[in-house]
Amino acid sequence: MATGLSPMNRAFNLVPKRAESRQSEQLRDTFVDSGVAIVMEAVDHQILYGRRGTGKTHALRYLATVVSGNKDIPVYLDLRTVGSPEGLFLGEEVKPTERAARLLVDLLNQFHDSLMEAALEDDEMLSDASFISRLDTLIDSISTVRLTGEVEVSKEGETSDSAKSGMSAKLGLKSADFSLSGEAANSRRSLAKETRRGTEAISLNFSDIARSLRQLFDSLSGRRVWLLLDEWSSVPGDIQPYLGEFLVRCMLPLRGLTVKVAAIEQQTNFRTTLPTGQLIGLELGADIAANVSLDEFMVFEENKERSREFFKSLFFNHLTMGGEPNSSITDISNPQGIVRHGFTDTRAFDELVRAAEGVPRDALNIAAKAAVRAAMEKISVHHVRAAGRGWFQSDKEAALRSKEEASRLLNWIIDKVIRERRARGFLVNQRQANNALLLALFDARVLHVVRRGYSAQDEPGERYDVYVIDYGAYVDLMQTRYAPQGVLPIGPEDEEPEYVEVPTQDLRAIRRAVLDIDLFLSTQGAR
Repeated sequence: MATGLSPMNRAFNLVPKRAESRQSEQLRDTFVDSGVAIVMEAVDHQILYGRRGTGKTHALRYLATVVSGNKDIPVYLDLRTVGSPEGLFLGEEVKPTERAARLLVDLLNQFHDSLMEAALEDDEMLSDASFISRLDTLIDSISTVRLTGEVEVSKEGETSDSAKSGMSAKLGLKSADFSLSGEAANSRRSLAKETRRGTEAISLNFSDIARSLRQLFDSLSGRRVWLLLDEWSSVPGDIQPYLGEFLVRCMLPLRGLTVKVAAIEQQTNFRTTLPTGQLIGLELGADIAANVSLDEFMVFEENKERSREFFKSLFFNHLTMGGEPNSSITDISNPQGIVRHGFTDTRAFDELVRAAEGVPRDALNIAAKAAVRAAMEKISVHHVRAAGRGWFQSDKEAALRSKEEASRLLNWIIDKVIRERRARGFLVNQRQANNALLLALFDARVLHVVRRGYSAQDEPGERYDVYVIDYGAYVDLMQTRYAPQGVLPIGPEDEEPEYVEVPTQDLRAIRRAVLDIDLFLSTQGAR
């Protein structure tokens, strides 16, 4: 392999793979709308779902640039940076209510700081004494501490005697003056001594906080605040409902506030029931809409042309406007030039799009690995396949090593679907769709949902989700007799199957494409 890289391959390799590595201007310039932007610009409260790497952070940061251009105030908070290890991860040592209170205080402090930062950049807000005063009131409302434990009060008497004397002398040329004076006094005082023994705990009054927030928003003169909460799933699951309850009681009812939450669907716990039977947290649909999912936007099998155009634009924006210093490509004037200058042919680029399975971060990483392998050459199908396998092993397969049962399920699926049926996809009855192991594989991006709620004539009344196996999991088989022939095998089971991509109409016989997860679970129980 050559030691150097062509300018194009060097640019592929140097593209930052995470939105956190970007400046705001770069985030705006490199953003490619898959259809989510126009939905998120609505003032309704929303949850943005998506697995790691699907672009949640990029979408929120892009939205922040859009609303700030409209003179609104974006407040972006990364929940990974909110709270302390002692407050979040002590578990049973600290009650969930206390851990949640610590998290909320930190969150509101960051919210306050963001608004203050916005005021410092806006002369009108900074000169508004009422706004500044109400910011201070917000801080006061979250600063209450209570002490739980014993209080001991005792009184002590004290008597003291004191004497005071003084001497003064004044000398002059013609006379001398000398005086001596003395003072004595007795005093008596009593002291009250109070001793408190106990534990300090944060005491939050939602009514006080809600009142201070309402007063604060009343002073914003009609300007809307967009609270963008990223990495919701990083908050421990038992605390998430308390955070949701705070939003319901104090934030969501505010006029002039829009809340957007980015989360991994399989790692959320928005609502729970307390031992008292009381429900707390966010009620999806009623309190906040959960109508945006990035997991289903750009899967290749769902819409090949849309996926091609999206990833062409993605690489074009990153390589021409968002690259590292001295790495941007200036001789490409449109997205089509990415394929012409960077790949041996259209087939090689399509292979990269298929390998990404609709996940932008996977596409950037596979392209970087393929570019290093290509060195001074253009990227070929061979380079993409090797890079796809390498990325699967280093990023996805490695993440499953601690989940032994999920790894066994993946191997079982590969045997049943690829080796036996020579397919890349399968269907799962929606009654089994919430299986924890299946969700773990989906969360790890080794399985991808192509379509939900599929039905067929030979399975009346049943609904299925269509899954495909990640490219990296089967790429080694593509030059063997087990090479997949298509996504789904359909047709009568006593005939040779017909391999199709995801059907557009619910009219085909699909029974042979259905995978029964319960069959795997029964074999595990027997073992």
